[in-house]
Amino acid sequence: MIIRSDVLEAEKRISDYVRRTPLFRAGTAAVPLWFKCEFLQHTGVFKARGAFNRLLAARERGELDPAVGVVAASGGNAGLANAYAAAALGVPATVFVPATAPRVKVDRLLGYGATVRQVGAEYAEAYTAAMQYVEASGALFCHAYDQLEIAAGAGTIAEEILEDEPGIDTIIVAVGGGGLYAGVAAAAEGRAGVVAVEPFSIPTLHAALKAGRPVDVPVSGIAADSLGARRVGEIAFGMASRIPPASVLVDDTAVVAARSQLWSEYRIPAEYGAATAFAALTSGAYIPSAGERVAVVICGANTDSRTLESPPEAAVARQPGATRTARAESGGTGHG
Repeated sequence: MIIRSDVLEAEKRISDYVRRTPLFRAGTAAVPLWFKCEFLQHTGVFKARGAFNRLLAARERGELDPAVGVVAASGGNAGLANAYAAAALGVPATVFVPATAPRVKVDRLLGYGATVRQVGAEYAEAYTAAMQYVEASGALFCHAYDQLEIAAGAGTIAEEILEDEPGIDTIIVAVGGGGLYAGVAAAAEGRAGVVAVEPFSIPTLHAALKAGRPVDVPVSGIAADSLGARRVGEIAFGMASRIPPASVLVDDTAVVAARSQLWSEYRIPAEYGAATAFAALTSGAYIPSAGERVAVVICGANTDSRTLESPPEAAVARQPGATRTARAESGGTGHG
């Protein structure tokens, strides 16, 4: 179980290693909306927070062997974060990614000095290979989302949001494996509600809440490179079971439109996974109450810049059921 004290401990531990990213007002007096600009974090993604928390905590406990280093399995972003943190702390990193990982992410991993191994078509296959490597090498394993230190590091985002704007009612986050959601929900508990947003094509948390336990889901769609976990993590499910979020689903068309709007109106180069959170608002999947003060976490920008003006045609393929939302299943509007 993750609680706010875990997040506060992480905040102290990583403060000298991560950027305090801006929270800027994107809305109007009538539509109180803020963006947490986590795409400006080291490596272009929020995951640097959890990576530093994991590595620094392990070093404090004497668990980080500087000769062997760390290993991670990732769709790209967690690998980037752990490779960057490992380089900053002077230890080697080996990162397993699916063969489908975007070239821009693979190139950046190599740029950070990581050893990159491409295995399988999904995150789950890369994860299996990474665990085999851990057994053989003794490297420190850094999970992409389902470790307490990883989730607690991500939760420092909510601490910063609520320090900068204590009146925020709701924080909207995208969900893949759920580390960001779990950390934000733990930090915000009793102070702000959380909206957990997923693509229809990868509803890990939504399916788990419906089934009463984490279950495997098919992985597909435009945001699969960053939100493509096959099932939600135990930490995230435990958090959602204790304090259910508003869980909403959006289709790929809405994600592409939200990403285009972030670029055209705000010049934010969001990746599709990051735009998924904003898509909850732009598509109407989540409708804030009158006067509700909402912060959206724009969590990453590791994307092909050539697609910002003209997204690939495959990006706008609509999934079955795309015209509906999950509001009725998640308890309606408001911050739940």
